[in-house]
Amino acid sequence: MADSTPNRLRNTLIYQVYTRNHTVEGTFNALKDDLPRIKSLGTDIVYLLPINSIGKKQRKGTLGSPYAIKDYYAINEDLGTLEDFKSLIKAIHQEGMRVMLDIVFNHTSPDSKLLHSHPHYFYKENGQFTNRIGDWWDIVDFDFTSDNTLYDTLTNVLLYYADLGVDGFRFDVASLLPKDFLTYAKDRVTKKHPDIIWLSESVHGHFLREVRNRGFDALSESEIFEIFDMAYDYDAHPFFEDYIHGKRPLDDYVFWLNRQEEIYPKNYVKLRNLENHDFGRIAGRLQNDAYLLKNWHAFTFFQKGATLIFSGSEASCTHHPDLFNKDTIDFSGPDISQFLSRLKTITTGPLFTEGVYDVDKVKGHDVIKAAYSLNEHQVRGYFNVTKDSANVAVDLADGPHTNQITQTVIHVENGTVKTSDMPLIIRVK
Repeated sequence: MADSTPNRLRNTLIYQVYTRNHTVEGTFNALKDDLPRIKSLGTDIVYLLPINSIGKKQRKGTLGSPYAIKDYYAINEDLGTLEDFKSLIKAIHQEGMRVMLDIVFNHTSPDSKLLHSHPHYFYKENGQFTNRIGDWWDIVDFDFTSDNTLYDTLTNVLLYYADLGVDGFRFDVASLLPKDFLTYAKDRVTKKHPDIIWLSESVHGHFLREVRNRGFDALSESEIFEIFDMAYDYDAHPFFEDYIHGKRPLDDYVFWLNRQEEIYPKNYVKLRNLENHDFGRIAGRLQNDAYLLKNWHAFTFFQKGATLIFSGSEASCTHHPDLFNKDTIDFSGPDISQFLSRLKTITTGPLFTEGVYDVDKVKGHDVIKAAYSLNEHQVRGYFNVTKDSANVAVDLADGPHTNQITQTVIHVENGTVKTSDMPLIIRVK
């Protein structure tokens, strides 16, 4: 990990932006105009999907995938110029936020500049450039065993953007990158930029096994945490997905969240999120049920770790934007910006970064209960993730308590409280 106390990144709010689709214009300059609103959510880091030029060969869709990069040093001209990008970095910093850039080092487009100049860097099967994952047919994979200069070639890309002012990198499918390369790149970059944040898009367990079963290397989550400051929550995500689709009980999801406390380093930081550019909108999957959305958002912010919002979440957007075509995000839906901002405010501080964390399920009900304790301070949260209203047992003394989310008083009687549409976060002395 980048330092001995990456706990500092817990409760960080990351706002994910697909520049092409974030505004009608789809440019850096148009995004710059939206920064004050993004900051008002409580955002700490603006995370940009890849901004580089996109290949044309075997392109998916009309405009192509931003993950099929043609030239790491060229800016996608649809988004603006290099000077526009520098101006955006400056504006983000002026708002008191940091910039995170999506880095794609597993592959390039089939017509990339590197494939033209260094074809020996790339993976082949039967003499043909290809990739290891069949449905990713618009890219060709690197072969990290081919030439030891590849390590420096890619590390220099990181240094270039760090020198421009980028504060962190999100590594696409980081689990498929060699551990030796990641360690080498981390050492070189952090010597010059010690505060750079390293976020891993580690992969789902079933995908990891599939890659390994096909004879390729893939890093486990425990190996990821030897290098990265933060990692995606994809080990727990299938349990969450199966629960909301009625395929698993809530107990399974809660069990795995507790399991994370046992198998990862003490200072591990998970990136909690309900949606991102790869997965469908949570508002759509929950039929835009305000009751369920409030409770799931509240639990996401409450969990130990950082939180990611995909642009449009704050407007309860149900349409998932197309990755390969122009598909502007619709911000006209029910606005929950103030609710999310409030959650960020009340889940920030030493109690949430350093406190002892516990998560469980209320017996007999699909209500998640979670708590932090630090010295004499405690905070408890109760999140009803069904629409069933019931009296549930709570670990609170009888009498009045203030729900930190709404600043309204709830009453505990005989050790129980009636669940409502609003999640409960209670500070306990």
